[in-house]
Amino acid sequence: MPFIASGGMKLYFEEYGRGYPIVFVHEFESDLHSWEAQIRYFSRSYRCIAYNARGYPPSDVPDNPAAYGWEFAVHDIDAVMRGLSISRAHVVGSSMGAFASLLFGLWYRQGASAIVAAGAGLGSPASNRESWSRSATVLARTLTARGIDAMAEKMAGHSTRIRLKHKDLKGWQQFGGRLKQHSARGMSNTLVQRQAVRPSLYDFRDQFSNIPLPVLLAVGDEDTACLETSLMLKSTFSSAGIWVCPNTGHAINLEEPAAFNAHVEGFFSSVERGSWGHLDRRKQSVSSHEKSTAARLIFDGALP
Repeated sequence: MPFIASGGMKLYFEEYGRGYPIVFVHEFESDLHSWEAQIRYFSRSYRCIAYNARGYPPSDVPDNPAAYGWEFAVHDIDAVMRGLSISRAHVVGSSMGAFASLLFGLWYRQGASAIVAAGAGLGSPASNRESWSRSATVLARTLTARGIDAMAEKMAGHSTRIRLKHKDLKGWQQFGGRLKQHSARGMSNTLVQRQAVRPSLYDFRDQFSNIPLPVLLAVGDEDTACLETSLMLKSTFSSAGIWVCPNTGHAINLEEPAAFNAHVEGFFSSVERGSWGHLDRRKQSVSSHEKSTAARLIFDGALP
């Protein structure tokens, strides 16, 4: 099995396709398999890399809860890229992975050429910070006490997944089946040390506002908890766009894979042409054409 070392942890990864790299960062209740529809599509013209976070087999599942801090999730993206000799890539994250991807763009801004943040912001609004932390802690204790087999069906039936069940029963069943293969200890530690205690995305608002990084925010119109934060991020990043998918819940890339792929592909195409970012264009100098041409040459491999 292919692994990459990160801070003493071994992270399992899979890689498909050739071309400019895309790194996929998964959500809490799934693993790299959640990106299957995206990897099958984008690997036709991109080099696609997906990996399992620490705590998700066959990646290491450390016993020490301190090894699961939310900061490690950001550094793990960098470790995966360095391990594969990738200096710059598009980064696509979902939910928990979207949080890490946005922070990667902040802390490792030279490593991200574009970021897609899908379903970002659970637990970020001030109105549900306390309930979010409490719910994550309770679920962690229950997973430890009862195990993943006993909890998988209940987790798959949560309101954040009900739209997936109604739209794609087979896909929802596959999601639940894979959930049972996760580590209860890994998920419990992830909840307590990463999910329940991570800061709000609102805390980084001033820092995000200084990053001219191309960002696509993808959110379902029924993903209420993430809509508010996505709108905040849209108004904060100087070069962000938001796609709101109708009649869609939290698992947007699973519920509407074709629409998700189309919007992400259009976003990447705009970034690679140098035409993304309405606010940035107002600030461009007369050399914008030359910059756009240089951007295309870089992505085409003509420039180092």
